[in-house]
Amino acid sequence: MGTWVTADGHIRQQLLPNGRYDEARGDRRSAYTGRYTVTGSHLDYVDDTGFTATGDIRDGVLYHEHLVLYPRQGPS
Repeated sequence: MGTWVTADGHIRQQLLPNGRYDEARGDRRSAYTGRYTVTGSHLDYVDDTGFTATGDIRDGVLYHEHLVLYPRQGPS
């Protein structure tokens, strides 16, 4: 699924092909890690601490709870 970023680049979420995600915030790498599943355009997240969240991809944009993330172009 690739890397998704907020418009200001502060939050970067890598959705890995093995069903894991790694989210960086500012200079804090791996601020949140866990697993995700995809059903159609809907994502369900389970953080390694047990916290859950959801997201939806609409018109090429990932709406993840209160965040709006865009696909990163080029290297991650």
